[in-house]
Amino acid sequence: MKVSIAESWQPYLQPEFDAPYFQQLAEFLRQEYSTQRVFPPGKLIFNAFDKCSFDDARVVILGQDPYHGEGQANGLAFSVADGIQKPPSLVNIFKEIQDDLGKPVPKSGNLERWASQGVMLLNATLTVRAGQAGSHQGKGWETFTDSVIKLISDQKQHVVFMLWGAYAQKKGAVIDSKKHLVLKSKHPSPMAAQWGGWFGNKHFSQANDYLQSKGLPPIEW
Repeated sequence: MKVSIAESWQPYLQPEFDAPYFQQLAEFLRQEYSTQRVFPPGKLIFNAFDKCSFDDARVVILGQDPYHGEGQANGLAFSVADGIQKPPSLVNIFKEIQDDLGKPVPKSGNLERWASQGVMLLNATLTVRAGQAGSHQGKGWETFTDSVIKLISDQKQHVVFMLWGAYAQKKGAVIDSKKHLVLKSKHPSPMAAQWGGWFGNKHFSQANDYLQSKGLPPIEW
């Protein structure tokens, strides 16, 4: 399976790509992409690893599934392509950044500008059938992304992990909180946010304060 990823990921991920579970996943994806409408486009499946190198990664935000609407998913968790209406969760993310840091809400929901600064926008499942949320869960992606999270935790220092909602927090159980900053809150989806625990979490200022305390540049959110 040929994928486009930043070069510094290659030695870490090659054992995963060679593993039997990933070979089965790759065969499943070949079938799906040839017979179904699947998002994101094949060339963007590993966009999170292409736009944010292993060496540069200093913040990890965990999502669950790619968006399953037409033209939305671009391979980065919570992000949408330029010109696509911002989904409700992303609207709430930008509202919290505005409240936390005083930054205006951007016109585009494309988060590639975060990824290029070292923000790893990682979904637990990297593909999905059009209009069918969760349709590619349990096919091997979760094993792969669990390995990625543990890899970052084990091999790097002073990374900020943002775990929004119970699913992300359970998935982040392997993170070593002694050498990284782990931030937890409710999910930014409207249903979760309305019950409190998302707005006012100040994750974005906390992340920047921590990075700067470790001699690392802050993120331009």
